[in-house]
Amino acid sequence: MTDTATRLATRLVDGRDRTVQFFSKLSPEQRSVQVYIEGNCWTVGDILAHMLATEISIYRLLVHILNGGPGAPEDFDINAYNERKVWELREIDPPELLQRFKDERETTIQLVLGLSMDDLAKQGRHPFLGPASLSEIIKLMCMHNQIHIRDIRRMLPTSEGKFAEG
Repeated sequence: MTDTATRLATRLVDGRDRTVQFFSKLSPEQRSVQVYIEGNCWTVGDILAHMLATEISIYRLLVHILNGGPGAPEDFDINAYNERKVWELREIDPPELLQRFKDERETTIQLVLGLSMDDLAKQGRHPFLGPASLSEIIKLMCMHNQIHIRDIRRMLPTSEGKFAEG
């Protein structure tokens, strides 16, 4: 099935709504739980900051590719970039982070709704995927937050004191 701009935008809306719903229900204690113990060593709150940073940077990447740019440089260090951006955003209050995420996602949704099939086929370099079409980059945006939310759920104890399976 061919992904149209409308279908991709709908997926972005659904992902935004699931992300906002999930993070809105977390307590301050839950937001301080460390999720990753290797590499970034991020807490739940850091992951929300990462989601905002990703939303901003991928929007810019999409616009860059739409305007004929090649995408991310081949030597782009995504891990260093992610660390730096999370560090810059980590002190922002979670409600503000979530609102900024919603606003940035809405900007992305509006961009996607205006894309033609030719636009969606344009190729550029994504820092994780490598060479990819705009359609593929947008699909990864749709999955990105859900992957992190799955990881968070695995680290948060349930009301019975057990950890969720996913």
